[in-house]
Amino acid sequence: MISEESKARFAIEVAKFPADQKQSAVMACLAIVQQELGYVSTESEEVVAAYLGMAPMAVHEVTTFYNMYNQKPVGKYKLNVCTNLPCQLRDGGHALKHLEHKLGVHMGETTADGLFTLQQCECLGACADSPVLLVNDRHMCSFMSDDKLDQLVDGLRAQGNK
Repeated sequence: MISEESKARFAIEVAKFPADQKQSAVMACLAIVQQELGYVSTESEEVVAAYLGMAPMAVHEVTTFYNMYNQKPVGKYKLNVCTNLPCQLRDGGHALKHLEHKLGVHMGETTADGLFTLQQCECLGACADSPVLLVNDRHMCSFMSDDKLDQLVDGLRAQGNK
């Protein structure tokens, strides 16, 4: 399930910590799993747990605490809209509703074509730039008006269908 190449990457991450603290590499190992598989399954959590000498539940607690780990397959483009209170006060909720309408899915769902998964998330640390969203846990988008949301989705859709 997890390639030897990924396990070799685990070893690089573990080597960054003292031998008795290898569990400190759990987040990096989960990120490696997600890069390979697209999400972190229960089975992959067990592999990480065994590799790091941790209880599987301890790894699962990390997976479920952070929203950057996908616990099931997601679309090619994961859109996380900040819905924390400061962003709600600056149209974060409206941005989420607009995307639900544009994509034809509800929060937490993936479009039928597999291109988009729409999620809400907690603070992205850019309250003054609200509404904000994060694309694929990497690219922050700020001041997302309806027009900018439409442009983002249309641009990603064009890229994704190539």
